[in-house]
Amino acid sequence: MSKPWDKYLDVLPEVRQALDQGKAVVALESTIISHGMPYPDNLDCAANCEKIVRDHGAVPATIAILEGRVKIGVTRTELEYLARAKNVVKCSRRDLAAVLALGQDGATTVAATMILADRAGIRFFATGGVGGVHRGAENSMDISADLTELQTTGVCVVSAGVKSILDIGRTLEYLETLGVPVVAFGQNRFPAFYTPDSGFDAPLRMDTAAAVARMLKVKWDFALHGGAVIGNPISVEYAVPPERINVAIEEALRRADTNKITGKEITPFLLDTVKELTGGESLEANKRLVYSNAALAADIAAAFAALG
Repeated sequence: MSKPWDKYLDVLPEVRQALDQGKAVVALESTIISHGMPYPDNLDCAANCEKIVRDHGAVPATIAILEGRVKIGVTRTELEYLARAKNVVKCSRRDLAAVLALGQDGATTVAATMILADRAGIRFFATGGVGGVHRGAENSMDISADLTELQTTGVCVVSAGVKSILDIGRTLEYLETLGVPVVAFGQNRFPAFYTPDSGFDAPLRMDTAAAVARMLKVKWDFALHGGAVIGNPISVEYAVPPERINVAIEEALRRADTNKITGKEITPFLLDTVKELTGGESLEANKRLVYSNAALAADIAAAFAALG
C-alpha cells in the first residue's frame, strides 16, 4: 500500500530491487558531499563509500534532494553535480518541506537522511559523525536535531562517535535521556571522531556486527521506537593526536565566536577551520573514518538481513 510521501521519492531501481527482496541497503548522506569536504575530495569520498558498501555485501543509497525530488540513491552524474554545485541547501528536518515545495536542491544532514531513509524503508545509515550538544549550549541552547531524530526515527546510525567540536559528555547524557542506545564498537570508550577515545565510557560495548544486528532486531521487535548510535572508532593509523586536534578545535571555536558564526553554519565553519589549522590532516582522517563506517554499516545491515 502506497504512503503519502511516496510521490516525492525517486528510488534508484537497484535500491528498490534490494529493498523488495529484503537485501541489505545502507543509506549515505549528502551533506558531507555538498558542505563537508572540498571538491574533488568530496566526490572521491562519496564514490569510495558506495564502493565499500558494495564490497561488504550491501547496496548503497546516497540520499539527496534534486529539483524538489528526494533521491534514494543517486547516479554518478548526480553525484558529480552535488560535489560541484554551490547552491545546495543544507537540509535538516525543519528544512525538508520547504526545499521540496520550492523545487530546490538539498544536501541532507544526519537527521534529514534518517527521515528519508526511514520513509524509503532503509534501516542502516553510515556517516562521519553525529551532531550533538554544542559547547556552551547551556547559554546558546545549540543542540543538534540529530539527537531528537534518533529518539523517534528507527534508523541505526554508524559513525565515528560525535564530532570532536561538540560537548561529548553532555551529548551522551542527552542521548541517555532520550533513550537512544549508544554502542562503542570493539572498545569500552566512546570515540571522538578524529580520535578513538573521547575520554568518556560508552554505555554499551559490542564487538561484532552480528551482535549489533541482534540487538536492533530485538529493539524493533519490541516496538522500542527510534534509532541507535554505533560509535566506530577511527583507526589509530589515521587518527589525529588529541593534543593537536584539541588545540585546533579551541582556536576554531574562538574564531567562530569572534566572527559570530552560529546556527547551521557553525559546524561547516569549525570543520573547515580545523582542516586549515591541521594542514589538511583532519580532512584525511575524516575520509578514512567515513570509509570505516561505511564498511561496518554494510556488515551490520547484511547481518540484520540474514536474521530474516
